[in-house]
Amino acid sequence: MTSPDSAALANLARIGKLKAEPPDARERAGLLRSASVRLQDARHATLALESRFDLAYNAAHAAALSALRAYGYRSENRYLVFQCLEHTLGYKPSQWLLLDQAHKKRNLAEYEGDLDVTTSFVEELIEQTSNLIVAAQAL
Repeated sequence: MTSPDSAALANLARIGKLKAEPPDARERAGLLRSASVRLQDARHATLALESRFDLAYNAAHAAALSALRAYGYRSENRYLVFQCLEHTLGYKPSQWLLLDQAHKKRNLAEYEGDLDVTTSFVEELIEQTSNLIVAAQAL
C-alpha cells in the first residue's frame, strides 16, 4: 500500500525514527476495535474529565498507529505516530496539532502528575478522534 507520502515514511525509517515491519491486518483490526471502544467510553459525561481525556487520547493513538501499521511501519515514539498522520492519511498540520497537544498534556500528567484539560478540549479531542477512526478504517 502506498501512503500519501511514502517517501517521507521511508526516510523516517532510514534515519531510525520508524521501524519497517510488515502490515498485520489482525493487529490493525485490534487497534481500530480498541480505538472505537475507548472513544465510545470517552463520550460518557458521567466519567471524570481526566478519565475521558485518557480514553480519548488512547483511542486517538490506537487509530493513528493503525494507519501507520497499514503502511508497514511502527514507531517507539508516541508523538511521532500523530505527526505521521500527515504521511499516512494526508492530514494537514492543523488536523494533527490538537493530537500533538493532547500528547503533551498526557506526558505532563504521566510524568509530572499535572493534567490541565478543559471540557471543551476533551470534547474537541473526542470529535477529532472520531474523524481519525473513520479515516483509519477507510485504509
